[in-house]
Amino acid sequence: MSDLPFWFLGGQVRVLVPGEATGGALSVMEFTDVAGHAPPLHIHDDEDEVWIVLDGKVSFFVGDQKFDLEPGQAAHGPRGVAHSYLIRSDKAKLAAVFAPGHVENWFTANGSPVAHVDEAPAAFDIGAILASADNFHVRVAGPPPAG
Repeated sequence: MSDLPFWFLGGQVRVLVPGEATGGALSVMEFTDVAGHAPPLHIHDDEDEVWIVLDGKVSFFVGDQKFDLEPGQAAHGPRGVAHSYLIRSDKAKLAAVFAPGHVENWFTANGSPVAHVDEAPAAFDIGAILASADNFHVRVAGPPPAG
């Protein structure tokens, strides 16, 4: 699997370590998003998720808790608990570790290649993305957080 960037929900994503490289133990992805970006509140039934802020300011929402993090700080989203994030700076980059691995296949199946670094985000079909989430035991639990 390549670590080339692709678009997912309007942000750029790269698979840094695929689950197949770790025998399914974990996978690592990198997300680069702009101010205001927030995926819907969602639940992973199979994976724990750890976010590490690499650049920018990000609020993480886990259950009824909110964590405002900056570079070098991390948060944990346990499997079975609703979570999301909101980008609070102009741009932010974060790493996400999923354990066990393989959920990255859902992201890559629903992404589109980034042809040029400066291009605008590719359009996406949220209905199709959510419909395929069932296959990876990912469920939407609410709208994106607003702050």
